[in-house]
This record gives sequence, structure tokens and C-alpha cells, in this order.
Amino acid sequence: MKKKTRETAESFGVIGLGRFGSALVECLAQSGKEVIAIDKDETRVREARRFTDMALVVGALDRESLGEAGIQNCDTVIICIAEQVDVSILTTMTVLDMKVPHVVAKASSIMHGDVLKRLGAKVVYPERDMAIRLGKGLVYHSFLDSVALEGNVEVRRIQVTEPLIGLTVRETDFRQKYGLNIIAIEHNHHTDVEFSSSYQFKAGDIISVIGQTGNIERFESDMQ
Repeated sequence: MKKKTRETAESFGVIGLGRFGSALVECLAQSGKEVIAIDKDETRVREARRFTDMALVVGALDRESLGEAGIQNCDTVIICIAEQVDVSILTTMTVLDMKVPHVVAKASSIMHGDVLKRLGAKVVYPERDMAIRLGKGLVYHSFLDSVALEGNVEVRRIQVTEPLIGLTVRETDFRQKYGLNIIAIEHNHHTDVEFSSSYQFKAGDIISVIGQTGNIERFESDMQ
């Protein structure tokens, strides 16, 4: 891996090349990031080499083996072996002990995730998060996409519905009524982040709002 400078793109390590890990390697590599991809399965590693030259077969996920692979040089390491809870926890402990700045671990359950959080890793629940997104999309027809932040806060893209059309940003008073802030308005494939309070909502507009999840859902419910 290249020596890091301020101009060098972030480097990543992905441990475990199942469907989630493999898709992550592809996404990161195609975005121009340096990626070390690790798995004990030679077939999976061979597939990962389509996207990164640093795809390695590593049988034992101990400190020595991970060190030889160069994991300690990564800015962020993602551990994608949630199905083997004991291996997941031990590998997370090892990577954290190697002083990697950012460690993300995939969890298979809330209890598993709680353990990983206590160790110091950021936790993701891919299947659970996807199910929640799908559920919200089915319940709130205006729901398009969201990004979950810490503290039960979300950034969510929402299709403007009939009750808003013709109103200005000032007239809707999102902050006072719902505790939400509009951070972007999309119209005709153009995104505006410097809109005025006199902007009048139109059919086809998409707004990006940030706020507590419960407040966003209350707003979407009122807009149905």
C-alpha cells in the first residue's frame, strides 16, 4: 500500500468476502480507494482481485497474519464476518488493538452489536437496516432514501406531496412545527443547497431534511 499523504485517498481493509464484503470491496475500489480484501476462501479472493490487487487469502485472523497483510496501515477496516460471532469479536479486538483509526463491524444481532460497540467499533446491521428502509418506503410513499446518524437522527430524501405544493419554505415552518431543517431541494435533476425562504414548492420536488427520526416520520404521516 502506498505511503499515505494528505492527498492520498483513504485506504480500507475489508475482512470477510461474503456478499456484503464483496460488494463493499467493489464499491470502494471503483471509487478509487485503496482496498485490502481478506478472506480464507481462495475463490472469493480471486473474485475480489477483479477490483483490487491487494486481495489476500488469510486463514488465521490473528495479529501476525493481519499485520503481514498490512491491515494496520489502513485508515478504516470493515469486519464482515457476523455469522461467526466469536471470530467477529476476536477479529474486532485484534484490529482495534492494532490502532486502526476507524473500525466498522457487521453484526448479526442486537446483542452481538452491543458487544462490538463496547469494544469500540462502529456497528452496522445490513439486513436489519435494509428491512427498515423497505418498511419505511412501503409505509411512507414519499420516502426515497435516508442516512442514519448517531443519536437517532436521519437525513432523509422525501418526495414533495400535494399539501406542500404552492407553499413557500417560510410558510411550511418545518423547524417550528416538526423540529426539522431542510438542507437541499431537488428540482428537474438540479440540487439547490442555497435556496431562499421564499422558494415555492413545485410538483416533482424532492427535499432533503435532517432531524430526529420520530419527527421526520410525524411530518411524513401528516403529508400523506
